[in-house]
Amino acid sequence: MIRATDIHFSYPSGVEALQGVSIEIRDGEFVALMGENGAGKTTLVKHFNGLLKPTRGDVFVDDRNTKELSVAELSRKVGLVFQNPDHQLFCESVENEIAFSLRNFGFDEATVSKRVKWALNFLDLVRYRKTSPFMLSGGERKRVVLASVLAWDPKIVILDEPTIGQDYHQKEKLLHFIRQLNAQGKTVIIVTHDVEFVVDCNPRVVLISRGRIVGDSTAKEVLTDRVVVEKASLVLPQITRLFYQLRGLGLPRNVMDVDEAERLLASLVRRSGA
Repeated sequence: MIRATDIHFSYPSGVEALQGVSIEIRDGEFVALMGENGAGKTTLVKHFNGLLKPTRGDVFVDDRNTKELSVAELSRKVGLVFQNPDHQLFCESVENEIAFSLRNFGFDEATVSKRVKWALNFLDLVRYRKTSPFMLSGGERKRVVLASVLAWDPKIVILDEPTIGQDYHQKEKLLHFIRQLNAQGKTVIIVTHDVEFVVDCNPRVVLISRGRIVGDSTAKEVLTDRVVVEKASLVLPQITRLFYQLRGLGLPRNVMDVDEAERLLASLVRRSGA
């Protein structure tokens, strides 16, 4: 479990990126942190694996204060995949990239070989095992970083802007993959401003604006609330915007699901024809 209590964080420039954030993320949850660029989303998740320590307040991972733990200790539990995969790649081949962290954590060679093989298969990277990660596409490099993180089996997986540069087909595969991880009992946290992707995922949504949490509930409750969504400088989901426009017809506004929209519109048509 992750628990942050009234945390503040200021960068050396004087910018206060977090201003009294308190949040609890339970084991096995799927959470989307959303908000405009510069809202504090990435700053917050970097506190979860110890890359940053709060200026004030405390962050606990499994009831241990991150101030008392090293990044290496926290990384065994909290795997973070950065928005730009190039910030995490440096080995000459994909298989060595995946193996590096395992060896660094002290796994024996038999376990390293087994987990590298598993990660290559799980992320569909077998054909690239001898290839330099820097020769791959942006989406493939992201998969390599993800494989290198999942290989050591952290209980918490954080994906920072995973849909950037991904087409519809790749987003569908990503959604399936995230659901697989979550079904395995892992806590999954995504940092994103991709509203339509979050609608498809339907996780718990936490909205952040100017270093503060301004919304925290189910995706439907948060993302169909125009006031809260606009406060976080996001836009309503497309289906929700449609139902806001149709409000004079007696239809609810808090609709974001295609199937629910179809049922409501079909019912409206039947009533109109009666």
